[in-house]
Amino acid sequence: MNKQNYQKLLDKIIEGHRQRDEYPSLLLHVCCAPCSSYCLEYLSNYFDITVFYYNPNITLPSEYAFRLSEEKRFLREKRFPRPVRIAESEYEPELFFEAVKGLEREPEGGERCRVCFELRLEESAKKAVELGFDYFTTTLTISPLKNADLLNEIGMRMGEKHGVSWLCSDFKKREGYKRSIELSREFDLYRQSYCGCVFSRSRENE
Repeated sequence: MNKQNYQKLLDKIIEGHRQRDEYPSLLLHVCCAPCSSYCLEYLSNYFDITVFYYNPNITLPSEYAFRLSEEKRFLREKRFPRPVRIAESEYEPELFFEAVKGLEREPEGGERCRVCFELRLEESAKKAVELGFDYFTTTLTISPLKNADLLNEIGMRMGEKHGVSWLCSDFKKREGYKRSIELSREFDLYRQSYCGCVFSRSRENE
């Protein structure tokens, strides 16, 4: 089976809307300001975006709050082709711990991460339906450490389940990850060394 080129699929969707002079609404799940930087710079040319900060996997309240404050600062300081808004969620780490119960010793990128992706993307799909968005997607595919095939599979499944269109992506393509590093330096964004959960942090310190 050939590997799917999600960037080309995204190009096709964007071109279709451009030909019709449309700017669809997009709910963009973000994990942190550095990962969102390139995604927002790129997508805001073609969509009316609302950032959705939903990350119950971030264990420490101080870490959660600081990452959110950095996202807000980036939105204030960066100029975008079209306005970008933000929708915050409740901080509910207990939902993450319940979802990954029994998977605490799984390696990074394993079953625990899959469950975490499902938790965040399902809530994003629900929020997109609640607020009437045309599409939803996530910045997570920008990371070289994240499986774009898995994230797109989960996103499509959650979109079908809740009745909203998933915007496929692989934002690391076309040097998207490199650009995110450049923007992080330009805006002096906090770049964390772990995804956010206590399990990934403990692996980082081993």
